[in-house]
Amino acid sequence: MAKKYVYYFGDGKAEGTGNMKELLGGKGAGLAEMTNLKVSVPPGFTISTEACVEYYKRGKAYPPGMMDEALHALKRIERSMKAGFGDPDNPLLVSVRSGARASMPGMMDTVLNVGLTTKTVHGLALKTKNERFAQDSYRRFIGMFGSIVMGVNREHFEDILKHKKRDLGVTQDTHLDAKALKELVVSFKELVKEETKRDFPDDPLEQLRMAINAVFSSWYGARAVTYRRLYNIPETWGTAVNVVAMVFGNMGETSGTGVAFTRDPATGQRNFFGECLTNAQGEDVVAGIRTPLPVKELEKFMPQAYRDLETTYKKLERHYRDMLDLEFTIQEGKLYMLQTRVGKRTGVAAVRIAVDMVKEGLITKKEALQRIGPDQLAQYLYPIFDAKEESRCTPLGKGLPAGPGAAAGKLALTADRAVEMKAAGNRVVLVRQETSPDDIHGMNAALGFLTARGGMTSHAAVVARQMGKVCVAGCEAIEVLDSQSVRIGTQVFREGEYLSVNGSTGNVYGGDIPVVESEVIQVLQGKMEASASEKYQLFESVLKWADGVRKLKVRANADVPDQARIARSFGAEGIGLCRTEHMFFAEDRIQIMQKMILARKREEREMYLDQLLPLQKQDFIGLYREMKGYPVTIRLLDPPLHEFLPKREDLMVEIAQLELTSGAPTVLEEKKRLLARVEELHEFNPMLGLRGCRLGITMPEITKMQARAIIEAACELAKEGTKIVPEIMIPLVGMVSEMKAQKDLVREVATDTMKRYGVKLSYLVGTMIELPRAAVTADRIAEEAEFFSFGTNDLTQTTFGFSRDDAAKFIDFYKTANILDSDPFAVLDREGVGSLMRTAITGGRKTRPTIKLGICGEHGGDPSSVEFCHQLGLDYVSCSPYRVGIARLAAAQAALAQEETEKAKPKKIQPSGKRVAKSKPVKKAATPAPAKKRPVAKRAVRRPKRTKR
Repeated sequence: MAKKYVYYFGDGKAEGTGNMKELLGGKGAGLAEMTNLKVSVPPGFTISTEACVEYYKRGKAYPPGMMDEALHALKRIERSMKAGFGDPDNPLLVSVRSGARASMPGMMDTVLNVGLTTKTVHGLALKTKNERFAQDSYRRFIGMFGSIVMGVNREHFEDILKHKKRDLGVTQDTHLDAKALKELVVSFKELVKEETKRDFPDDPLEQLRMAINAVFSSWYGARAVTYRRLYNIPETWGTAVNVVAMVFGNMGETSGTGVAFTRDPATGQRNFFGECLTNAQGEDVVAGIRTPLPVKELEKFMPQAYRDLETTYKKLERHYRDMLDLEFTIQEGKLYMLQTRVGKRTGVAAVRIAVDMVKEGLITKKEALQRIGPDQLAQYLYPIFDAKEESRCTPLGKGLPAGPGAAAGKLALTADRAVEMKAAGNRVVLVRQETSPDDIHGMNAALGFLTARGGMTSHAAVVARQMGKVCVAGCEAIEVLDSQSVRIGTQVFREGEYLSVNGSTGNVYGGDIPVVESEVIQVLQGKMEASASEKYQLFESVLKWADGVRKLKVRANADVPDQARIARSFGAEGIGLCRTEHMFFAEDRIQIMQKMILARKREEREMYLDQLLPLQKQDFIGLYREMKGYPVTIRLLDPPLHEFLPKREDLMVEIAQLELTSGAPTVLEEKKRLLARVEELHEFNPMLGLRGCRLGITMPEITKMQARAIIEAACELAKEGTKIVPEIMIPLVGMVSEMKAQKDLVREVATDTMKRYGVKLSYLVGTMIELPRAAVTADRIAEEAEFFSFGTNDLTQTTFGFSRDDAAKFIDFYKTANILDSDPFAVLDREGVGSLMRTAITGGRKTRPTIKLGICGEHGGDPSSVEFCHQLGLDYVSCSPYRVGIARLAAAQAALAQEETEKAKPKKIQPSGKRVAKSKPVKKAATPAPAKKRPVAKRAVRRPKRTKR
């Protein structure tokens, strides 16, 4: 059989269904599903994503039979609509729309009113008895087709329209009469001829082919490529093309169009929410060209159509069991649904909707967990404006609160400037008349967006909800004056000056208002009662459900008691990494540490270490107290030494100045001695120099001091009745001999310390696997190490040969050039680094079956990496304190993904064809039970801001 590329829907029956999303794309699958549900949908057909893939494989040529199938389906639309495509007396018009399997709002192209020609426009006017409507549709078509398909700058059409309105003294498009619209049609065609050197196509079939080609081509348009890169959408998916009979919202005051959500996409509140325009077409709403009305206003103008819309949205939400994004058109009082899909929502809304739907019995707790992206949960931690500071400021204007949180930054008036300003290290707020899909790169760079036009369903609002950005839309107080200045209310701002926008209230302020912690963090810090914060209650509910599902433990990377306290408040089940070198940067210690490192003799170093010992011990006591019996993994000193030393260049300048000014001889000599020692310790590549276990082996007194502080702190708490099991981690081990040398030293100190205190403690000595050699010789290292913690920051660095401090200079280019899918320092590289981890796990368990396994690199807070850790069968992940909640959810989702995979596996079938029934195990006498198998691991998600190792 020939390959099928075209799927028809109409007259209550569709060839495709909603579970064919990969083939039909999201829009096509939704149209098919609504058709089968007997919802009022105009007839049409979907050209599959496979056709798009083939189109590109064949050098932009249609696959065999595709166009024949499309023309056959077009005949079916003609029969259903009782009209003819290209018929001058009874014309059928169609829309040609994109539709990838993943929602990409506004990133690809749509063309409406295809089929309008010099002949059919007159037929449309006679058929509808509405000359103005026909000419309005024609000028819209020429503008849209001319810009999208033929490449004429859209703003040129806008300029002609503006001049026409100004010449006639009107402000709205709807005020233009048929004569004025006819004149616009002529002007638009002249523009196309001037710009493209060809006439506007007047053959309906040529228009259709060109529109289909344009939609296919938009899959590789700049904005679509940028969007796919931002959201990791594979380019191999392709887009479907939906050709649908046109229904018209611009036929007068009993017609209209709108976009709606079955619940509020910003807050998650359970109320029908959306916007509409009367006497308009769909693009008018999402483009923000006119400020729309709330969807409930339709009840006043078109009560029956509104009742039909209410019935339809409730039916669809019950069917899909999720919050939906709907597009509809009302033609002379009759409702038509043009799209349904799972709606984009803020993280705040995602959590509320999931929790509410569990309460309503629509979904289970497990389904709720799978619907909340870990990065959506992170929006509950977004900062908000300091209430006192905000109350002192007078709003310059107020718009629609379309995106969560608060943002303050320097204003940028173009997407390109936003990118430039962000690259220069600035916080940026992007201000536009209205955003368009072409602004996607600038929107990604900005903290928030502010638009003069558009509503809660405009492009800016939809993208803000997806990206988790702050957004205020439709602020009428804004007037963009030129390319470098904007008026907001009575004040004029130049590009680069500060603005502050509140995405929760819609208020816009001049200046840089400081932000404070979110409600959730304020509750966790004890600054607000839990009962006073609904957001905290929702946040906590989801995490409790996650804890009932996940297998991975979640620890935190914390160096001081304050960080440990925050980690515990977020639900951390221990500390997976305490970086002891961070303790020495405190003001009362840095000079002692410098003197210890610069000391030439062991006795001199020991003198300074004796001063550091009580400080370290108190640090560890503080950590132990905060963890209340949960495990604490302490990594021995691992600094590149240059981080503690004066810069040699600074010393050289100081010496030169002293010599020129005949400064104090004693000071000069001391500086020279210091420079000589710094020169001795200078390393060309400090990250691969004297650090980690190498420091402890060459200067064993440092390891002894730290081991003593760790064990003394544990002994003192043990005497108070607190059970502590310290986990001492040897860093940067590459050979088992290094591990043994340091472990023997730790054991010696621990034995002596416990004897002095009269206390017997359990403790573990393990290592951080952060070098490829350690991973491939893990079976040997496990002879000495009692636990492995994967330090994936350095393991990624040493595997790729990328400097984690310098790779940012080329990583973005690599991603743009499709050399890398993602930043390997942000998302764990499963193929390379992950392969080394597998090798280490296999080797470690072979030697020591009970070895404890975890990860403490920053990947521990990235959902995708957490998923991979689950699949590997690690015991825990450790991440920064503020990512603990995100890791808890990601670990639960990984467990649920594995559960679904296991369910999908075919059951074993006996030769008779019967499924194998599980039988009760027969008890055997005195046979030792086999060792328990470790749980198989699972999937995960994304990452936060990278901090130092």
